[in-house]
Amino acid sequence: VQLQASGGGLVQAGGSLRLSCAASRRTFSRYVLGWFRQAPGKERDFVGAISRSGDSTLYADSVKGRFTISRDNAKNTVYLQMNSLNTEDTAVYYCAAGLSYGARYDLYGYWGQGTQVTVSS
Repeated sequence: VQLQASGGGLVQAGGSLRLSCAASRRTFSRYVLGWFRQAPGKERDFVGAISRSGDSTLYADSVKGRFTISRDNAKNTVYLQMNSLNTEDTAVYYCAAGLSYGARYDLYGYWGQGTQVTVSS
């Protein structure tokens, strides 16, 4: 499955952004979707994941209560709504697809190209 992330940009602290990730395959609903991020000089970190049906979500502690993942299986798209952004959220954000639900990087076999999110103070 090919993934295409979009929606990144520059936003002031306290602002919001919504990322989208469109998938190429009609079997989109078979995949767990995840979001990860990587800041300069740091490892790629888990942000959140959503189950195949969308009825279960999982978040990193650092974004819990601020970020929301949702998916539209009819549109083959997963979203990441980011509110109350702060400078520590600055990173390249990647969407990923896999067959198992969880936060581990190695659960996801398909990755998008990433979209830059920059939060200014």
